[in-house]
Amino acid sequence: MANILYPPSRPQSVGEILDSAFRIFRATVVRCLPFGALALIAGQLPNMYYLGTGGVQAMGAAAYKPLWWVLYVLGYAISLVMWSVILLRQYALARGAETSAGSALAMAARRAPALVVLGILVVLAIAVCFVPAAAFHVPSAYGVALLLAIPATYVAVALSCAWVALLLTGKGPLASLGYSWRLTSGNFWRLSLIYTVALVMIIVLYVLAGLIAGFLSLPLAHGDIAVVTAVTTVVVVIVGAIGTPFYSALALAVFGDLAVRKEGTDLAQRISAPAT
Repeated sequence: MANILYPPSRPQSVGEILDSAFRIFRATVVRCLPFGALALIAGQLPNMYYLGTGGVQAMGAAAYKPLWWVLYVLGYAISLVMWSVILLRQYALARGAETSAGSALAMAARRAPALVVLGILVVLAIAVCFVPAAAFHVPSAYGVALLLAIPATYVAVALSCAWVALLLTGKGPLASLGYSWRLTSGNFWRLSLIYTVALVMIIVLYVLAGLIAGFLSLPLAHGDIAVVTAVTTVVVVIVGAIGTPFYSALALAVFGDLAVRKEGTDLAQRISAPAT
């Protein structure tokens, strides 16, 4: 890749960060599509199993039972590895380096236990913000939970760079959380704006995809719900496979900007060396 897209040479504006994310996405999306599709499919592992063995009725009856949870955790772990492969490939390609899918997959697999622990810690950190709501009775609890969503959102934004830090710097789960908190400190509103704009774009993409799926399936289905469901599922997988690399490209662009903004270009250059 002739154009070096990462790390940035200076702190960037909100528009520049989004532009960097789009450029990384465009340059890497083709090589990341298969892993994006696998991540989405793995996330539906419980539903796929029960739908294949007993149909829609079995899928609904088995929800949240022990085997369902086993399949859910397995699918979540596979999705984490696939997401990490995407980020690692984008990281290498954006720096003008080449990395094989096999090497990225091996590195992501080695970090899988740490990734799972990190995911659990992030969920717990956000969930703790809602604990005070349990002291109130319905309907008051709803208002309290809504109020507590403010600190929960702050925590989510503050820890949003932990995944990238774990993969690119070799830090452990706790160290990655602390590192993300330091990087994002003082940037809550900027990051909130960046994530909100990206979320709106993804929502628009899914809405358009749903409309296209309906437009294509209804003339062919002739009232057959199974055909409509099959076409919609295929479209969702395609859109998800495209959307996942955009999420990781955005995370990489945000991380690079914060590293330069907080700790200088020298750090950005150091973390651009291959992670071990």
